[in-house]
Amino acid sequence: MKPTYHYTTVLEALNDLKEKGFTHDFNLHTEAIKTTPNEYSVQHVYRYEGDSDPDEESVVYGIISSSGKKGVFVSGFSANSDYEAAHILEKLYIESNR
Repeated sequence: MKPTYHYTTVLEALNDLKEKGFTHDFNLHTEAIKTTPNEYSVQHVYRYEGDSDPDEESVVYGIISSSGKKGVFVSGFSANSDYEAAHILEKLYIESNR
């Protein structure tokens, strides 16, 4: 099983992943995740729920592409979120932990 990290905030998770070399912003490339999901490996998953509002839930993924590019994808539950890409990443993470 992969290690689990506990962070107080999404920003803390993003900063720690950045220190680990996850610097690419995969939120800018969701189409690539959707069209070629097998080219990505989810190394870290962090879930965060807002203290006052459950709708503030976010998920931070630490991803490595088949070309070796390390980055993050942040998914929330706002209208701007890309649910399809987040669903694909969650599925990839679950399958890699079987």
